[in-house]
Amino acid sequence: MKSRTATRRHRRSRALILTVIVVAFLLAGLYYAVCPTDRRNEIVTVDIPKGTSFLRSVDLLENAGLIKNKYLFYALVIARNAQGNIRAGEYELSTSMSPLDIINKLVKGDIISYKVTIPEDFTVAEIAARLASYKLVDEKAFISLAGDAKFVASLEIEGRSAEGYLYPDTYIFDKSMGARDIIKIMVNHFWKTFDHKMQERAEELGMTIPQIVTLASIIGKESGLKDEKPLVSAVFYNRLKKSMRLQSDPTAVYDLKSITKVIKRKHLQKNTPYNTYVISGLPPGPIANPAIDSLQAALYPASVNYLYFVSNNDGSHNFSSSLVAHNRAVLKYQIDRKKE
Repeated sequence: MKSRTATRRHRRSRALILTVIVVAFLLAGLYYAVCPTDRRNEIVTVDIPKGTSFLRSVDLLENAGLIKNKYLFYALVIARNAQGNIRAGEYELSTSMSPLDIINKLVKGDIISYKVTIPEDFTVAEIAARLASYKLVDEKAFISLAGDAKFVASLEIEGRSAEGYLYPDTYIFDKSMGARDIIKIMVNHFWKTFDHKMQERAEELGMTIPQIVTLASIIGKESGLKDEKPLVSAVFYNRLKKSMRLQSDPTAVYDLKSITKVIKRKHLQKNTPYNTYVISGLPPGPIANPAIDSLQAALYPASVNYLYFVSNNDGSHNFSSSLVAHNRAVLKYQIDRKKE
């Protein structure tokens, strides 16, 4: 009897010890889960790239000084069933946050976002540079992808580049996106803007969508004034009908590796596929990314017989129907510019 009683007591004792250990472990885990790494409240930015494994993500957090014991952190993530739900992106975290707070933020995907404005008539190269300034993309990789024929075709673009279809607007981007996602977002915005009604109008004019976008990109580069754009459009349509070269200055510098605001005579004489002083008709593709005003102007040119225009040196232009009148305007402009 004593032997059996002793055995029972021994079992109870072991069970009690085991229970105490489990409770102690749970309390320690709970304490670890809710206690901050330290009290300094140091703000730390951690970037978890797309495709990063769970273990690598934990290493990044540990290297940033946000985790004291990564093995307890592993256990907590597994207990939270969050190991497959950590979203990639750039996070702003604090050392005063508890491990549980950090995990919840990673699962929620509470990442840093950037408000990026892409101005009208920016080229792909200019857009790439602006996005790279926010460290959202690699500049060269973005330009390369925008010119990838297979990728461009997947976006329903008839052409060899996404140039012209990256719609200018203000966007909210984050580092989890990458160049491919950003291009898709911008192109989707273009197709929402260039709707079926606009596409039907292009057909009425006997123009393809790429031709309209190309013309719109030239219009946008020539004038920033909404009221002028239909007039500029009319000039180009009239010249096309008469088989006259468009002679648009911005087309002459599109192929340059470096952006220039000063267009010289040597640029106008350069033999490139886009230079409308050399080629006949439209260039092989857009020279920038136009917005709605330029697209509308390309679809609805003004009903005028203008064939020429010249800058008034104040952002506006003087329009003429004859070469004689145009030359007078050019002469007046040159004289006025010399007086300044």
